[in-house]
Amino acid sequence: MTRARAIAAARGLAPFDRLLAGGTLADVATGELRAADIGIVGGLIASVHPPGARKDAAIIDDVAGMVLAPGFIDSHLHYESSLMTPADYASVVVPAGTTTCVWDPHELANVAGLDGVRWARDAARGLSLRTIIAAPSCVPSAPGLEVAGAEIGPAEMAEMLRWDGVFGVAEVMDMAGVLDAAPRMAGIVAAGMAAGQNVQGHARGLAGADLQAYAASGVTSDHEITSAADIVEKLRAGLTVELRGSHDYLLPEAVAAVMALPVFPATLVLCTDDVFPDELVAKGGLRDTIARVIARGMPPMLALRCATLHAALRLKRDDIGLLSAGRAADIVVLSDLHNVTVARCYAAGLPATAEAPRPPAGLRDTMRLAPLTPEALSLRPKGAGALPVVGGTRFTTWDSIDVATQDGIAMVPPGHSLLAAIHRHGRADPTPQVALASGWGEIHGAVATTISHDSHNLMVFGRDPALMAIAANALIAAGGGMAVMEPDGRLTVLPLPIAGLLAETPAPETARAFAALRDAADRTVDWAPPFRIFRGLTAVSLACNPGPHLTDLGIADVATGRVIDPALPL
Repeated sequence: MTRARAIAAARGLAPFDRLLAGGTLADVATGELRAADIGIVGGLIASVHPPGARKDAAIIDDVAGMVLAPGFIDSHLHYESSLMTPADYASVVVPAGTTTCVWDPHELANVAGLDGVRWARDAARGLSLRTIIAAPSCVPSAPGLEVAGAEIGPAEMAEMLRWDGVFGVAEVMDMAGVLDAAPRMAGIVAAGMAAGQNVQGHARGLAGADLQAYAASGVTSDHEITSAADIVEKLRAGLTVELRGSHDYLLPEAVAAVMALPVFPATLVLCTDDVFPDELVAKGGLRDTIARVIARGMPPMLALRCATLHAALRLKRDDIGLLSAGRAADIVVLSDLHNVTVARCYAAGLPATAEAPRPPAGLRDTMRLAPLTPEALSLRPKGAGALPVVGGTRFTTWDSIDVATQDGIAMVPPGHSLLAAIHRHGRADPTPQVALASGWGEIHGAVATTISHDSHNLMVFGRDPALMAIAANALIAAGGGMAVMEPDGRLTVLPLPIAGLLAETPAPETARAFAALRDAADRTVDWAPPFRIFRGLTAVSLACNPGPHLTDLGIADVATGRVIDPALPL
């Protein structure tokens, strides 16, 4: 019915429901900026025609002086990083221009398995933000090195790919499993290819023969870019590169490398990946990523192309990504193209609003832990000799140090801290694994979090086990979240009762609470960007990445597949 009305309206046989008049069209297919009006019927664009040619519409919106662009498509993200439910996330990003996104609910799946993915799918329905669910592929992300809240294999993947609202296999993080042709990962990737759907990648550090082998497996994209040379090699390998805004320090060289190519790659798209709530509310998500790649040298029309048409082609969608008749009326009205200043946004033909329903029920009570004592969070060496140290922050290295003891408890050396990982899902031994860490400077209190990639066990960071226990127990009582215990006794807690990952509060309130938590962390740890940052604490346990990482099983090394006892001298 809607399409029949659109055909009639396009021919002038019926009025439009809405007419956007007087604007300049950003045509990402031709690269033109041209004057045009857009007629809308229901959720469809019925006509793109010369300005002033039609005036028959129920509603006429004057967009004179504005640039009209297709709704932005965020090619890869995790809502969980915003700490928001889908409804609250949509209330922030749709008014800022994002009308479609590809959500990998990897974090929810690591806590609650298929139930977490079902919750994600159901919670994202009926919103102004079109959410495409990518089926999580790596639960856990490093099998044998950590224990998550569930396990997903080929059978579960095939099931998810049959669900309405699910398209594609989410980032394949188990690089070792892919390169070794391990049956589990081979089966998961094969399920995606058999369904004719995209297989997203996570190829951090892969180059040469290993990168070629990874691409040969059936994986077709990557967002783990580390340098200018890395982005070019991955484009040459035929991967769609999802250039992300969460690693700003890499954007200048990445943009320069792309712009130096003889042809602008159609296999370059943009994504946010991970954005904390205060940044999301302040900057608008993908809108900010587009603005930053423009500021770093990418022409605005090409940046828009990456965030619209290229992304739609990647998703095999002909209904989005372009302002043309017959496509979805997802339209961003820009008052400033270069700064990507969004004046308003239409999603399926309707002006975006900040209204959002409250989160659905389910996924509570995931903190299956008894309160912890300071003794449980102390490091007790199991013999004489140097203890292993998780050195560095994002890019970790093996280190060791001799430590003094008092009453059998290690005295934390200057420049070092304690890092504890505690299984919280009820599927493994919850005895804390406590290790020495370096590279974080001096910490003056304690930080605890149930957001700890990717198994999301409870992680606690500090020097004083008593302060660490207070922070950890606050999260056990809250059902999960993030907490900072300062040495002066101030305790700041951000409760995240949905799977220990998401808040129940509206987006602005969540953003304010997170900002307060970040301020408390700033008083507790001496940060040193770009690597020693608050975000780094949530990724220090990322066992699928190279280097030593503390998990609920011990200090894990994906390169060798070994896990060692952090209390056992080397």
